[in-house]
Amino acid sequence: MASAHDVSEYKDILVFLATAGVIAPLFNRFKVSPILGFLIAGVALGPQGLGRLSGEAPWLSWITFDKIEELGPIGELGVVFLLFMIGIELSWERLRAMRRMVFGLGLSQVVGCAALLGGLAWAFGQPPLAAVVLGAALSLSSTALVIPILAERKKLHSSVGRTAFAVLLAQDLAVAPILVMVSLLAGAKGGGAWSGAMLMLVPAAVALIALVLAGRFLLRPVFHSAARAKSPELFVAASLLIVLGAATAAAAGGLSMALGAFVAGLLLAETEFRREVEVVIDPFKGLLLGMFFVSVGAGLDLERVLSAPLTLAAVTGLVLALKAGVTFVLARVFRVPRRASVEAALVLGPAGEFAFVVAAQAAATGLIGKDAGEIVLVSTTLGLFLIPALAWAGERLAKTVPPSEAPAPLPAAGVETPAGERVLVVGYGRVGKLVGEMLAFHDIEFVAIDSDPKLVETARDGGQTIYFGDAGREPFLKACGIETTRAVVVTMDAPAKVDEVVRACRTLRPNVTLVARARDARHAAKLYKLGVTDAVPETVEASLQLAENTLIDLGVPMGLVIASVHEKRDEFRKLFRAAAPDDRQTRGVRRTGRLTEIL
Repeated sequence: MASAHDVSEYKDILVFLATAGVIAPLFNRFKVSPILGFLIAGVALGPQGLGRLSGEAPWLSWITFDKIEELGPIGELGVVFLLFMIGIELSWERLRAMRRMVFGLGLSQVVGCAALLGGLAWAFGQPPLAAVVLGAALSLSSTALVIPILAERKKLHSSVGRTAFAVLLAQDLAVAPILVMVSLLAGAKGGGAWSGAMLMLVPAAVALIALVLAGRFLLRPVFHSAARAKSPELFVAASLLIVLGAATAAAAGGLSMALGAFVAGLLLAETEFRREVEVVIDPFKGLLLGMFFVSVGAGLDLERVLSAPLTLAAVTGLVLALKAGVTFVLARVFRVPRRASVEAALVLGPAGEFAFVVAAQAAATGLIGKDAGEIVLVSTTLGLFLIPALAWAGERLAKTVPPSEAPAPLPAAGVETPAGERVLVVGYGRVGKLVGEMLAFHDIEFVAIDSDPKLVETARDGGQTIYFGDAGREPFLKACGIETTRAVVVTMDAPAKVDEVVRACRTLRPNVTLVARARDARHAAKLYKLGVTDAVPETVEASLQLAENTLIDLGVPMGLVIASVHEKRDEFRKLFRAAAPDDRQTRGVRRTGRLTEIL
């Protein structure tokens, strides 16, 4: 039996899990990002919150964090998983569609903010190398908070959302070079030759090359093997192996773990397993990122806040003002509407979670002093608390700003194809492939989904956009873009699985065009009850096809035959739909009339 000492070692983990179980549902109910809740919980339950009272009330030690340094390294994996997810979401199509906003507005914002903030740090007495690092760290905004907040306000696909997304994407792309820059500056610190610092690039370059080569040759075989095993546990294990393996390999080469995960995500984004891995990893990312923000909140030095409130308020305010000003000016230069520019500038003003990563790496290598590092960390934490209020204030302030005249259209921030232009074909066997061929013949773009890895591999090698995964799960359908798709066609020959997919589709998109393959007339009636737009029963369609061929062979004019077949098909469809509301149809209760004969 475990001793009391052994049990106490798991206490902080249990407190975090209990906190996550309360925080996420509570904040989702009030439509507030759970990340903010994790920050608040970290401050409240940390060593400088209720933890300070545990000496007077020992029972508080069981509901507070007292070994936050042990949660920190685990929580940092949340940033690793976040960068992996950012990498897996990138694609050449997406970058090409948004190249003007990402590489124009976004990178200009990063460079401009880093230059101004670095100059400010230098003006306040920081050494040049430290000023460069501080400027780069503070120039990054919070992807983990801004995107969920805009999504909750239903502004992710508006001008505000697209502008913020483009800037955040550019910042995410800049994280890897910034981390490499920190390593180089650390090598050159103290009067060392730049040649010595450049030598640090050799193991880093070797590690990156090894990652890319391993990804090119090993990723698909590893996931193909896991998929063929038809074991969800093995697929999860393979996904975690790739993320943590790439992160560890990068760290061994002198790079950051986050950079290795980002590279792995980029490589995986080109494979057919992309969406399934995204769904598998997302819960780990959310939980670990929550732990990261709890550790950030718990590490907030309240004594420093109380001892130097004006200094911290000034730093936080200056960072916010400078970044918001630069973002607004550049957004207007790139012809973003005034109101959208105001809102985007405010939510992107505070520094983000990657400031902790960059500052921690710089502090560990001695690039920035302890005091400067602590001020940055505390100021960044305070800025994160302000983001929801800034989103609210930006929305109201924007209403007072006169609208722009004829703004340039912003590119959509969607995935591979424009919103509303594609069809999802679930099941890509013989039936699904024929449906896809007919869609392509009429120039309708489609994305296929199938759970057979061999079939997916063959279709992928043939140039078809297809993903491996289970379309009966709502998160997977979301990852495949059902929220913006034009129609869904379910072609699988397993009735129970067809029902599962139909239910998931209707839950996410009540009004999307949904056509499903049915085993027979009874199954078709059930599918109409589940809400399909059209159900196509195999037995009825085979009968109609036999009748059509027979009549044509007997010399009946083709036009009359086709008209009669269509009329009969419509008659069956009406019968199935009329039977759909009746619960008895799926329980074998007696039926009457023509429907009884069909069933």
